[in-house]
Amino acid sequence: MAAIFSEMRERTAGLPGVILEFREQEMGPGEGKPIVLEVSGHDNDATNGAVERLRGLMDELGGFRDVEDNRSLPGVEWRVMVDREAAARFGADVAAVGSAVQLITTGLQVASYRPAGVSDEVDIRVRLPASYRSLDQLGRLTLNTARGQVPLSNFAELVPAPKVGTLHRIDGRRAVTLEADVAEGYRSDERLRALLEAGGTPPEGVMVEVAGEQQDQQEASRFLGGAFLIAIAMMTLILVTQFNSFYQAGLVLTAIVFSTAGVLMGLLVNAQPFGIVMVGMGIIALAGIVVNNNIVLIDTYNQLRGEGHSPVAAALEAGGLRLRPVLLTALTTVLGLAPMVLGVNVNLFAPSLGLGAPSTQWWTQLSSAIAGGLTFATALTLLLTPCMLVLGGRFEKRKG
Repeated sequence: MAAIFSEMRERTAGLPGVILEFREQEMGPGEGKPIVLEVSGHDNDATNGAVERLRGLMDELGGFRDVEDNRSLPGVEWRVMVDREAAARFGADVAAVGSAVQLITTGLQVASYRPAGVSDEVDIRVRLPASYRSLDQLGRLTLNTARGQVPLSNFAELVPAPKVGTLHRIDGRRAVTLEADVAEGYRSDERLRALLEAGGTPPEGVMVEVAGEQQDQQEASRFLGGAFLIAIAMMTLILVTQFNSFYQAGLVLTAIVFSTAGVLMGLLVNAQPFGIVMVGMGIIALAGIVVNNNIVLIDTYNQLRGEGHSPVAAALEAGGLRLRPVLLTALTTVLGLAPMVLGVNVNLFAPSLGLGAPSTQWWTQLSSAIAGGLTFATALTLLLTPCMLVLGGRFEKRKG
């Protein structure tokens, strides 16, 4: 995909007056460019200066491409300045001046009517001929006042001013949105952190807030963190109720914590970044599988202990009896996830197989997290869990 984009940029680089941006098809919750900053403040000049400074830092740091912002494009607009005191002396007002301006612009509405069979009204407007609709014509217009025909130029003049486009506001403050894509070989969170560190403290009265993909990831992180804590709390309640042992319940839950090391290893082996949404969902899904394997092993251990076996003999016997179910559970799950881990795309219409298709890239993080975490957690379940059960049995023996 990167090679295709590079070739497309090279072929379109020489097109004058055209700015082209090439983006991959978005398969997930993120929308727009990955880096979005909202620069707001009450002083328009200070806000624009902060945006210009951030754009300069992007060029210096590197790793950013297709940078854009929604500041108003430079231009000139003409404003009609009315001297109210002079207009009052001639018996005119601002409304009359506005009507005169409409004659040479959009037209002065004099009436409206509704044609038969139509629900919307049609405006009837009066305008000067096209050849008279110019800025110079405004100075030649006259108004009919109580003192007769008065030239409009006696109390109104045209003043050029900077053109103002669409205004964007955040909490009542003028805001400018700065967006950028990330170049190949860089990560959006790393580039954003480097940009904010290089930018330092914004000027007084100017606020720089992170939006877009990073804001969505923060919200998703808070949601998934809360969901994970609720799931852990419910698991703890059920385990303590069934096992009647805080030690064994804690032993099962610690396996979930240790399995996160396998998640990171799986992402590292498959060269995948740590995505908050997909990896977070993978960890929550992995927790159920890891807990299930440990419950099977610990339940068998408790049954053997109830039959009078020593802690060491019960742990060895439980490991031998539950070796096949635990391995089969882990092996079938990992093999089932292998096509997604490898990015295999199945085209049933061709039929054909493909590797690294865009439709498979979104699920690679999720499958890599579950497969890597389950592989690591299975080894912990078969090796570490029996050892911890023996240790707990010795502690109970000393306590008794």
